[in-house]
Amino acid sequence: MIGLSANLQYYLCCKPVDMRNGFDGLAGVVRNILKQDPVSGSVFIFINRTGTHIKLLFWDGDGFALFYKRLERGRYSIGDQDKIPPSRLITREELMMILEGLSFKNLKRKKRFKIS
Repeated sequence: MIGLSANLQYYLCCKPVDMRNGFDGLAGVVRNILKQDPVSGSVFIFINRTGTHIKLLFWDGDGFALFYKRLERGRYSIGDQDKIPPSRLITREELMMILEGLSFKNLKRKKRFKIS
């Protein structure tokens, strides 16, 4: 079962991905484009070119888990896909904002106390 805790690392694939890719295809994207290990326990986030579909790939210890969502209206926004690196490490909060339809492109975060 996928649990979206703050202890996980979240990698956003900033390049559009073909949503016909399944477990193995997305694991290949993680290896070849994001240059990460798909079985590391991190969550990998993929969005299609039109911004209407999102997939989250996660290795839970004995197999891959995949979350897939198609928006009936609206688009996911991650900024200009041509001017950013292939992947970006994001926080759980940023992932939640993407899933809720908020854009964090121009958002400014206020400082908060955090135990290291």
